[in-house]
Amino acid sequence: MENIQNFQVLWFILILILFAGYSLLDGFDLGIGTLLHLIGKTKEEKDILINSIGPVWDGNEVWLITGGGALFAAFPHAYATAFSGFYLAMMLVLFALIFRAVSIEFRAQDEAGAAIWEKSFFAGSALAALLFGVALGNVVYGVPLDNKMEFTGNFFTLLRPVPLLFGITGFAAILLQGASYAVMKTEGALQERSFRAVGILMWINLITSIVYFLTIAFTFQDITSNWLFYLAVLWTVLWLSAIFFSIKHKNDSCPFWESSFALIGLWLAVAAVHFPNMIKASNDQALSITIYNSSTGLQTLKLMSVIALIGMPIVIAYTIFVYRIFKGKAKASDHY
Repeated sequence: MENIQNFQVLWFILILILFAGYSLLDGFDLGIGTLLHLIGKTKEEKDILINSIGPVWDGNEVWLITGGGALFAAFPHAYATAFSGFYLAMMLVLFALIFRAVSIEFRAQDEAGAAIWEKSFFAGSALAALLFGVALGNVVYGVPLDNKMEFTGNFFTLLRPVPLLFGITGFAAILLQGASYAVMKTEGALQERSFRAVGILMWINLITSIVYFLTIAFTFQDITSNWLFYLAVLWTVLWLSAIFFSIKHKNDSCPFWESSFALIGLWLAVAAVHFPNMIKASNDQALSITIYNSSTGLQTLKLMSVIALIGMPIVIAYTIFVYRIFKGKAKASDHY
């Protein structure tokens, strides 16, 4: 029994890392899409912003696919409940990601309809960024479940205040990721507007993060005795504050790393409040789907651990390789 519990905890951590990694990597290109019209004023500037994510955006989504696959293999009951119960929300996310990808390609080929495709790119990016946070908020806050681990609510059940707060907090963090990435990849007037956007979004993130942490503390009062929660609060606030000094000194690479570390802090709070749950039941805690009652068998977990030991370093190494190849400032003339 102790042996399988070790693997269940391991896979909770690995899945958390995969989804956090996705939010860090795909977060900045969702942020670029959402901020496209705010910091990009001319066609050339918008070309630069889109080209800055051109070589990496599709590879970033591998982390989401891998996370979903790992969830299905390690905790099939949690996967089934989430993807069936949140079906409409998941379909909205799927369509948002599809339209976003299509918009990038069509904008490059259809000059007459470029404005429409840019709006589609914005809408797909913004909707996906918001709904991912709302989905996570529902998983953590809790949804009504029956004794068969089935979701008994409806679409509007997902739109309660606390999950929406998670969505807004995540959305703000993703916008900061996008703006700080734009600072790192651009120059001139476009970079100056990106710096200003980072400065504004830094303060917005400080506000949303503090409200997020206070809401968690008051909603889940037992979290106040968890050291990881306090580490998450301190970690997030410190890294967000560091952005202020990087902007002041016009450092064009530090804000992105500081924004990324601050986003990790939000995930640490999720780990602190949610473990060992996979999907919390709001109507009866005894019905919650946990890592212990929703996992696959020991042999499958062992086999997956071997695969992860081989596969995850390859994925990480490939990600580092791609970003090293395409480092430097983006240009309007780049083609991917």
